[in-house]
Amino acid sequence: MGAKDPRIDAYIAKSGAFAKPILTHIRKQVHANCPDATETIKWSMPFFEYKGRIFSNMAAFKAHCAFGFWNGALLKIDSTLDKAMGQFGRITSLADLPSDKEFARIIKAAMKLHDEGAKSPSRSKPAEKKELIVPDYFLVAVKKNKKALATFEDFSPSKQKEYVEWITEAKTEATRDKRLLQAVEWMAEGKVRNWKYLNC
Repeated sequence: MGAKDPRIDAYIAKSGAFAKPILTHIRKQVHANCPDATETIKWSMPFFEYKGRIFSNMAAFKAHCAFGFWNGALLKIDSTLDKAMGQFGRITSLADLPSDKEFARIIKAAMKLHDEGAKSPSRSKPAEKKELIVPDYFLVAVKKNKKALATFEDFSPSKQKEYVEWITEAKTEATRDKRLLQAVEWMAEGKVRNWKYLNC
């Protein structure tokens, strides 16, 4: 059996009650069908590696779990669940997972692709990146708090965009102002917009 990582034990322990059996079962299936799989944490989520390369990953969110293969786009997985990260949709219970027999088939197919050096089709990139337009009222509010400003300036463009879009997409001025106050508070604490959904 491949090496297990105690950080994944901790990740599962910290997850919601509904998520624990799901993550434990996925982990068991991966190791049972891919004995050489090893574990690690990347991007705050559990990952499985096979022969030194990323093989699959799983994650727990507020109300669902997700699981997927690195070359998942090449696998024929037809999930009836709502779309989510990975190829299995929003997993909310063990019943949402494939049968053990089907799980084994999918893992073996993923290993075969991995062994053959298959690469997922690359996603087409937009011709040019649009410059993020930050409204004046947003900057005025953020500049009133030095910690929030420092955090915002240190964010990657995508993290800045998450906050700006959340505020500019508010349907009323009252909602916008409420979100802006919340955003400044979170950024002053060094938090990204979707910090609540990060499990570790």
